[in-house]
Amino acid sequence: MTRPSAVDEAALGRALTVAREAAATGDVPIGAVLLAADGTELAAACNAREALGDPTAHAEVLALRAAAAVVGSWRLDGSTLAVTVEPCTMCAGAIGLARVSRVVFGAWEPKTGAAGSLWDVLRDRRLAHRPEVVGGVRASEAAGLLQGFFAGHRAGPPAPGSAEAV
Repeated sequence: MTRPSAVDEAALGRALTVAREAAATGDVPIGAVLLAADGTELAAACNAREALGDPTAHAEVLALRAAAAVVGSWRLDGSTLAVTVEPCTMCAGAIGLARVSRVVFGAWEPKTGAAGSLWDVLRDRRLAHRPEVVGGVRASEAAGLLQGFFAGHRAGPPAPGSAEAV
């Protein structure tokens, strides 16, 4: 795996900022930013499954759709996708089909990751397009964002009549 550059670190920082926007709708805080070959930001998105009622509304897919609209083509050759969490199989498939050249991600996802954890769809030699993958960039920040979100959800609302509910 390639080592992250200063540009990768900055792109992940931007993705982390975008991920925090998901809190407004109760979505899992995952953010994605798609950069053109020259480093220009084409699109950014956070998870919106809850907001849109759409199981495919992952940050990566939404960013790919928005970038394709900006470019005017589904082919995103030369682009870099920075995402806060390792892409799942659905997102990895979409990334490959969009011809994204590089994927930079933060936290590893051992339960659903498809860029080296559970599967390695992005670099599967049987596929025609295999982007460069840089994983673990700002991983502790990205993981912390998710851990905070899920800790809050596990705690749930205070029980009626409890001291916290009053």
